[in-house]
Amino acid sequence: MPALNLPPLAAIRAFESVARHLSFTKAAAELGMTQAAVSYQIKLLEERVGLPLFLRRPRQIVLTEAGQRLAPAVTEAFTLLANAYAAVRNAADRTLSISSIQTFASNWLARHLGSFQIRHPSLAVRLETEGRLVDFAREEVDVGIRSGGGSWPGLDSHMLIPADFTPMMSPRLAESTGGVNEPADILRLPILGPRDPWWMQWFAAAGVEAHDLAERPGSSMGSQASEGSAAMAGQGVAILTPALFAAELADGRLIQPFDILGNDGHAYWLVYPEGRRNVPKIRAFREWLLAEIAASAGKE
Repeated sequence: MPALNLPPLAAIRAFESVARHLSFTKAAAELGMTQAAVSYQIKLLEERVGLPLFLRRPRQIVLTEAGQRLAPAVTEAFTLLANAYAAVRNAADRTLSISSIQTFASNWLARHLGSFQIRHPSLAVRLETEGRLVDFAREEVDVGIRSGGGSWPGLDSHMLIPADFTPMMSPRLAESTGGVNEPADILRLPILGPRDPWWMQWFAAAGVEAHDLAERPGSSMGSQASEGSAAMAGQGVAILTPALFAAELADGRLIQPFDILGNDGHAYWLVYPEGRRNVPKIRAFREWLLAEIAASAGKE
């Protein structure tokens, strides 16, 4: 499509307002401009058109023939633009877009979102899992769930749960070696993701030397959700965050043999742009999520 040869938008806006009010004074008040600025924009437009658009009479202005031809088309164009903007804005206001790391999305958020939607039936939720930090300035995302230290420039952040970690396994795997009675017993079992730095931190907290752990062959599945599934299938011991596997621990699909928890200072956080903290859908989700997290912690 060839480039449109249009005059400046400010000049078209000024013309539409003056033509509707037949008054430079009223148009200036509506547009938040001075009367001189409105007159200047009309002059620019008339120069581009090559014809006068208004006849200036004492205490009155009227549209010229050229102005009468132009005014309805400009009004229609602004109406179409306003309607399109309203439709897009309405759709955006009715959809909450959430970007979350995979394990929090699958092991916590997806299991609780139903109660949010019951409270806010007019709000559709779009949940996407991301292995990267989304750019709120460039992507259509309202809120994010991130893991880290909690400080991201330009974002408000609310801690949800600490990213504690501890070994978990299926009861059947534990029984296969006669039970796991002390932390060193874990080294006799297949370990999932042995190069994960959480393992060395946890063994250090447990007072167990595991210098050769990183040299072990083993699968790295990229997320707690995947390694938790492998652990439930009896494929090995995974190091996981207990709060994200509360249901699996409660129904016995996983066991946590020790109370020893590691923590590298990270946590899971709700984040969103600072300037959008009072957007109704973001405020509604924040209030619901923080209350739901507190209620879940109280049940554990």
